[in-house]
Amino acid sequence: MRAVRNTDSGIRVAEVEELGAPGVRLTIASAGICGTDVSFATSGVLGYTYGHEFAGTASDGACYAVEPTVYCGECDQCRAGHVQRCNAPEHGTLGIFRDGGMCDAVTVAENMLVRLPSGLDVRDACLVEPASVAWHGVRSAALEPGERVAVVGGGSIGLLAAAAARQRGFDVDVEVRHKHQRIAAERLGLGSADGVYDVVIDAAGSEAGLARCAELARAGGRVVLLGVYQHTAPIPGIVSLIKELIYIHSIAYGRHDGVRDTEQAAAMLAGNPEIAQTVITHRFPLDDAAEAFRVASDRASGAIKVVLHP
Repeated sequence: MRAVRNTDSGIRVAEVEELGAPGVRLTIASAGICGTDVSFATSGVLGYTYGHEFAGTASDGACYAVEPTVYCGECDQCRAGHVQRCNAPEHGTLGIFRDGGMCDAVTVAENMLVRLPSGLDVRDACLVEPASVAWHGVRSAALEPGERVAVVGGGSIGLLAAAAARQRGFDVDVEVRHKHQRIAAERLGLGSADGVYDVVIDAAGSEAGLARCAELARAGGRVVLLGVYQHTAPIPGIVSLIKELIYIHSIAYGRHDGVRDTEQAAAMLAGNPEIAQTVITHRFPLDDAAEAFRVASDRASGAIKVVLHP
């Protein structure tokens, strides 16, 4: 079968053997390209099939998104619902240092399946994974009625976080860098950041972005870190100290009162098709993966979420 892999010559579609494994076999319908995928490809990370944002169809015709977290289910973190914090040796994520879903078909554990609700097309359902990251981040913010919310960063995670906050009934403003991101934000009913906010969500993952979060946050406000920092997060010291800002880290997704973040994210996308129509800006066949990665890495190209379709 075909699979997207990074090579010494860059991203290529390779022929690989489909490994038999216990679980449910999905014919892949959509696989999103994450900023992490682009970063790994640029950094020369090799040795596995890329893709942790994917969805597909089982042999019985049922459609699923995949929650790609590998977890034990037995440790204290898993029992508390924090499967993203699993402390077992096997903990990890499909598509990150182990084979993922940018391929024709993949077999996954049954506990990874997220049944698609009515109204969510499987060709859009690769958005469930990043929407779950956003949903978990917004939930971690512990928003209170009447609080002002801003998001810094107009990529897919930023727009999905803003959509998640709106889904919970909050007005949300977004600070973006590019014209096409502003157009997308307005399409989703989001305003432009102005004034100070009770909660600011960092979806930029940059020093300048984090500094802007601290600037926008009110005294005693909360900053949620959804941006990925490979080394030290450049938290601005003086302004954070003077304002006594609270920084909340958020990664991936888990369960809350027995409910999966992935299921709630899927329901959000199903209930508002405008989100997928806005966030997914480019679609490519799997064979054009190299060009898809090039477009995904070029924000000036107008890309927000680039999706591959086998």
